[in-house]
Amino acid sequence: MDIIEFRDYCICKPLVSEELPFGPDTLVFKVGGKMFALCDLENFSSINLKCNPEYAAELRTNHPEIIPGYHMNKQHWNTVSVQGNLSDKFICELIDHSYKLVFKSLPKKIRDSVK
Repeated sequence: MDIIEFRDYCICKPLVSEELPFGPDTLVFKVGGKMFALCDLENFSSINLKCNPEYAAELRTNHPEIIPGYHMNKQHWNTVSVQGNLSDKFICELIDHSYKLVFKSLPKKIRDSVK
């Protein structure tokens, strides 16, 4: 997966915005104003994704390309290498998990606006 594929996959989801809140080198994707994915624009070798804590631990055990989130809450975020042996399909599933986790935390009124 390259940065264009990553961006295209994230931005097409409902209520998603892209921002640079941490400076010009970190691209952040938010759903309803809450982060679900981010990456370094200068060196696109990994992405940070939100994750259910139990699933995060399982992923880290089974995939050396997945480690606790760099500069993030280690319990709720993973850093996922996009240059390892993980398939693009699997990486997309992880992005979907992150998006859905954050989407479910949004107020009901906002969630209900998406059909």
